[in-house]
Amino acid sequence: MPVDFSINVISRSSEANQPIVNRATSLKKSLFLTHMKVLIIRFSSIGDIVLTTPIIRAVALQTNFEVHFLTKARFASVLHHNPHISKVYTIENKINEVLTYLKKEKYSYLIDLHKNLRSFRLRRTLGVPAYDFPKNNLEKWLLVNFKVNKLPNSHIVDRYFQAVTSLGVKKDEKGLDYFLGPENQVDIPGLPKEEGYLVFVLGAAHFTKQIPLTLFKKIISEIKQPILLVGGSDQRETGENLVQLFPRQVINYAGKLTIGQSAYLLSKARAVLTPDTGMMHIAAAFSRPTVVIWGNTTPVLGMYPYKTDHENLEVTDLSCRPCDKIGKKRCPKGHFKCMNHQSVTEILVALNKKMQRDLPN
Repeated sequence: MPVDFSINVISRSSEANQPIVNRATSLKKSLFLTHMKVLIIRFSSIGDIVLTTPIIRAVALQTNFEVHFLTKARFASVLHHNPHISKVYTIENKINEVLTYLKKEKYSYLIDLHKNLRSFRLRRTLGVPAYDFPKNNLEKWLLVNFKVNKLPNSHIVDRYFQAVTSLGVKKDEKGLDYFLGPENQVDIPGLPKEEGYLVFVLGAAHFTKQIPLTLFKKIISEIKQPILLVGGSDQRETGENLVQLFPRQVINYAGKLTIGQSAYLLSKARAVLTPDTGMMHIAAAFSRPTVVIWGNTTPVLGMYPYKTDHENLEVTDLSCRPCDKIGKKRCPKGHFKCMNHQSVTEILVALNKKMQRDLPN
């Protein structure tokens, strides 16, 4: 474990701009490994960054490299307590914000887990050996546009590991990581400590991934366990609507917590109900039994919960799925059958199974 660290912000112009977050590593690393560094690149988003944590861990534990990470500032908190990272560099929009600092690091290698024009530009500018992974964009395009599945039957984390094989790094067959700090703890008023609860994830970045309010109502009306709701500020109203309908059962935390505090609630949940979203991957990092309701996306894309007990529920007889590899602002067909036709019975059966499982420590 690293020694206690402090956070030093190097600002370009004012305290409002925070391009770099420096974290002290162990004394051993700071003395002997200062010239052996690797930079891992993943700009966004919450779930995608969580999916890189097995790579971070494996590189840190299987090599002598000091691990640095480059991401967007608004997602840096996901890695704040990760003991395998020595420095987290952040940008608001452009890599020019940190290029001067990155050049001074004199990296031995770059591990590009984003693989877009921005990361290619950074690779070219720094001029050090770089490794990436098969992103399978052509295969995704064929699946979305022609419903022809040529994608490999593998999780994206397993494909990420192909980016570090040249460094002698192997899959450790462990799951995702999410590290909490004391500031992430949440006191849940009115809930007996011995009584387990479920977490329902309200939000998703795109409408076509979101579980409809009407579906939540049907599910909750058939459940007796306490339910905690998490999500962003744009889901707060949805949460309050559910509280009004089920005041003795539902507690709404949507829009009221940090990412880390929401993660804390997930870490203690008896089971989790979620769409395809970042919180799904955080639940997986804590090995929570999870039921995933898939809308316009599909687990075939390789981003389902990694190495945790989960069940995928999807409407499989729709010729329009998947309509996008990420998500859309509205259903292109106008019917949103991928969510509206979900079976409440199947969801309840799956949740009941997960609630009966013995939880990991």
